[in-house]
Amino acid sequence: MAGGWSKDGDVQQQIDDSVRDELERARRSLPRGESAHHCHECDEPIPEARRRAVPGVRLCLACQAERDRRQGPAGGVNRRGSKDSQLR
Repeated sequence: MAGGWSKDGDVQQQIDDSVRDELERARRSLPRGESAHHCHECDEPIPEARRRAVPGVRLCLACQAERDRRQGPAGGVNRRGSKDSQLR
């Protein structure tokens, strides 16, 4: 049951839109093209299995893990807040 100005199902639609937005952001950040043979950060060879598994990869596993750790999780902020949720 919705309250305020929101209609039934608006909350779920807001959640679905937020998940869809995050998936699109993640897809845009995936590497594309031909994989590098050596890491762009440490110049170590990138294993063939990684190059086949991740097309367009530019970093070795260690450097990619470090980059992911530094970036941390994405915002977690719902940017599609309904009018009702903005007024609370």
